Amino acid sequence: MPDTSAVDTPELVVSVKPLSGRPGTSIDRAISFKTAQGLGNGLIGVPTDGIVHLKLLLEALLEGVLATGQVNAQAAGQCVRCLGEVTMPVEVTFQELFVYPERADGTASAGQDFDEGQPTVVGQTVDLNPAVRDAVVLALPFGPLCRDDCPGLCPQCGVPLAEQPDHAHQMVDPRWAVLEDILEDKKEEG
Repeated sequence: MPDTSAVDTPELVVSVKPLSGRPGTSIDRAISFKTAQGLGNGLIGVPTDGIVHLKLLLEALLEGVLATGQVNAQAAGQCVRCLGEVTMPVEVTFQELFVYPERADGTASAGQDFDEGQPTVVGQTVDLNPAVRDAVVLALPFGPLCRDDCPGLCPQCGVPLAEQPDHAHQMVDPRWAVLEDILEDKKEEG
């Protein structure tokens, strides 16, 4: 059974009481909330107190409640190439089946496989926090870029190459440095 004491966002614990015992019925909801903690990976995510919009359809089925949602938010982070600021819209859909506890118990007692990680209807509510969190995090890029052709930083001095496209360093292969010294000596002898 899910731990309802660790609720991240109370707005995402949704009552399904009107659907109870009424397969084929549905509820449309629109939920907007501020994130209590950021949603994302180490480089990009919806920041703390970021606004998340959720369009939700809850459908009653014989075995439980099917939640289908569309999440919209704005993510912010850091470019992996130039370390500049990155902002991007997050638009992702998810679908999660919340099984009625008596259905889960009946499946397990009948000898059929039941996934212990399957979310269940608790009381007459469903907790959408894990589904929303997973959908948003998986929709974010692992290596965010400020733009597709970001040239990154100069490996020698760290100058952003997008700001100075003609930036270059004269590099001499250390194996040829002795020959360069000989050439300079010849020029001086002249």
